[in-house]
Order: sequence, then C-alpha cells, then structure tokens
Amino acid sequence: MFIDEAIIYVKAGDGGNGCVAFRREKYVPRGGPSGGDGGRGGDVILVSSQHYNTLLHLRFNPEHRAERGRHGEGSNRTGRDGASVEVPVPVGVLVYDADTGELLHDFTEPGQRFVVARGGRGGRGNARFATSTHQAPREHEPGQPGEERRLRLELKLLADAGLVGFPNAGKSTLISRISAARPKIADYPFTTLEPHLGVVSLDDQRSFVVADIPGLIEGAHLGHGLGTRFLRHIERTRLLLHLVDVSEASGRDPVEDFHVVLNELASFSPDLAAKPMFVVATKLDAAQNPKRVGALKMLAAKRRLPFFAISSVTGEGIDKLKRAAGRFLLEGAAG
Repeated sequence: MFIDEAIIYVKAGDGGNGCVAFRREKYVPRGGPSGGDGGRGGDVILVSSQHYNTLLHLRFNPEHRAERGRHGEGSNRTGRDGASVEVPVPVGVLVYDADTGELLHDFTEPGQRFVVARGGRGGRGNARFATSTHQAPREHEPGQPGEERRLRLELKLLADAGLVGFPNAGKSTLISRISAARPKIADYPFTTLEPHLGVVSLDDQRSFVVADIPGLIEGAHLGHGLGTRFLRHIERTRLLLHLVDVSEASGRDPVEDFHVVLNELASFSPDLAAKPMFVVATKLDAAQNPKRVGALKMLAAKRRLPFFAISSVTGEGIDKLKRAAGRFLLEGAAG
C-alpha cells in the first residue's frame, strides 16, 4: 500500500519540577537549601531514512511522545533528562504545521535530522534561590511544558525524470525495460495505481532515477480517473517524458492526447507544465498509420521539443531515448 500523506501528533517531554529540600545531616553545622533542578524533557526528532518509501508506518501510528524529565531531588541532585524520540520518515518528505500550513522542513537526503518539538526546560530547585540575605528559600520552579503540534507529512518521490501520459500509454512497460522496476503491466486502463521508481543505468556506470505515475485523463484536475494527487511525485523532477500512444488501438488522436495531458499538468501546476519535456511516441510496433506518428512529430517540432519514437515490445528507439535522457540529466544537453 502506497501512502504519501499522513497527519501525526508530536509531544515533547515536559521539564521536571525543581525540588524544595534542606540539608539536615549529623555533624554538618550549616545545612541550608539542597533542592536540585528538574531534568529537561526529551525532544521529538524526525530522521530521514532510506529504509522507508511510504508513510504507511505513520498512518497507523500517529502519536509520538518523548519522555518527560525527572523531578529534582534533595542533596542537590538534578533530575534525569527525558529520553528523546526519533521518528523515521522517507527521503522526500515535506513537513508542514497542520494548523498553520507553514512548511517546517524538507527532507532531501538520507540521515537528515530535524527537531520538530523541543522538550521543556527543567525547573530550578530551591538551592538556586539562596542568597546571603535569603538563606532558607522555599521557592522553586515547575518544569516548562514541552512543545506539541500536529504535523502534516507529504511525500514527494525524488526522481530525475518523470513519465506522464494517458493510461495504457506504455509508461509501466517502458520503465520495466530501462530499469529493474517491475510494475504491474496489463492491457486495461489504470493498471498503475501508485507511483514506481526505477534506476536507469547508463553504459559509463552513471545512472538516473525515473518515476512512473498513474495515467491522467481529461478532467483529472477535477478528480476524474485517479485525479492528480500523484503528480506531486514528479514536481521535483528535472525532465518529463511525455508518452503518447500512436497505435490505432487506442481509438484516440495522439495530438489531442498530448494537449489533454499538458492541460492537466498546467491545471495542477504551471511550473510542472513548463518543465523540460521529451515527446515520446509509444507502441510504434502497433502503429499502422504513419500519419499519426508524423502529426505528433510535427507538433513536437512546432513546440521545439525533442521527439522520440519507441516500441517497448521490440526495443526500437529505447536505447536512443535512454541515452538522450541521460545526457540531458547528467550533462545538460538534450541532443
């Protein structure tokens, strides 16, 4: 199950109370106040980890509380600090305050740590209040409460290139051909119900990451089909591969398909629609009418977008597309 949103509650530990105590020991001529300070409360810390790729573990475990500090004790003994709590999150998570909507942190690399709720300070014991004129103070401080807040976590997968297109445009088949990813492939729409990542290896031991997201249909931004909720996973990409089915079996016009998907991208985010894009004609092996391929190629030329024609079944054009995407992502050249 792919979960890319979660609401959690975090509560840092309260500080321990300061203690009121006086020394009364045999053979100690001067006693006096001896109340120790309270310990500090533990923090709640979010830590990015490569061992998680969804927020499923947080959806069903929404509360995270750190330990409170121990109270101070007599003989000037300071209370023990409360233990902090570390909450693992996947790389690519954005942390928002659920009440204000403020972005608190963006995890972009593994091992990053962010203190999302700080523990309360321990209160001072009465020994802290002793002066030359106030030698038997009974004042003390309570511990400060730890921070608490509701957080909204949003996962955006980290990928270099994203595959977009209509359902059944061949996105899952392509990612299975160029990487080790094995998404479900079948001859019906909406086979892909959740995003998939694949690592594409190039000949010179370099690589890049591709994200395959569920297909878009007209009206996706209004909630039709699977909607646009998965488009956030390609907002971080530097290149879009726009796959268009040019076979007659689709029953649709390839040029119209291109415009529909582009409009859905723009409705979700104008920045997403403006990203660098390769136009990829798919299912070339089943394209009986060359005019369908030619019309899409002309559209790409008019928009000054690189054009590729491939068949994931026969492998035609796939190496050329892979090398061109690699050059663009690793060297900044689209040629």
